[in-house]
Amino acid sequence: MKIFCIGRNYADHAKELGNKVPTQPLIFMKPPTASLRDNRDFYYPEFTKDLHYEVEVILKICKNGKHIQTAFADDYYKEIGLGIDFTARDVQSRCKEKGHPWEIAKGFDHSAVMGKFLSKEQFQMNNISFHLDKNGETVQKGNTKDLIFDFNTLICYISTIFTLQKGDYIYTGTPAGVGPTVQGDVLRGFIDTEQIFECEVK
Repeated sequence: MKIFCIGRNYADHAKELGNKVPTQPLIFMKPPTASLRDNRDFYYPEFTKDLHYEVEVILKICKNGKHIQTAFADDYYKEIGLGIDFTARDVQSRCKEKGHPWEIAKGFDHSAVMGKFLSKEQFQMNNISFHLDKNGETVQKGNTKDLIFDFNTLICYISTIFTLQKGDYIYTGTPAGVGPTVQGDVLRGFIDTEQIFECEVK
């Protein structure tokens, strides 16, 4: 199982962090040990003092593929979900300043929250509304119509570099509104009005 993540895939989010809007998908990965499921609690890591939430729509890959063509990309996922790409922002900033890879800021244990998955048949892929609430207040709102690179483009592009396999996941990018979280926060993610996950920060 591989966890692919796409950075800067909403223009407003790229701008809020002072980054250029990419001209091709920006890919990084998280190891399987990053996965956090079943509404389990998240424990604040000791190595960061600036942990950020980033809510994202997730694709669940349902079959193997390499060099997937655009016309067939839809066949490689049947379900979508929602999750959080937790980011140690202070660690990431230090790594970027030195020109170092920043996996340690993204791929640490339980940094990839995953909620339940829903059949894609009930959605229009280019018009999925989602949001994240922190302690009952909405802090991020997004819609897949604002993606820079849509789902099929991501599947095709990733598969030119990595073989996609059944059970892989693609975190498709976060909208604007990312911010810090602290111990005691309760984070809840929604697709439309349906709650997909809950995660308490301990």
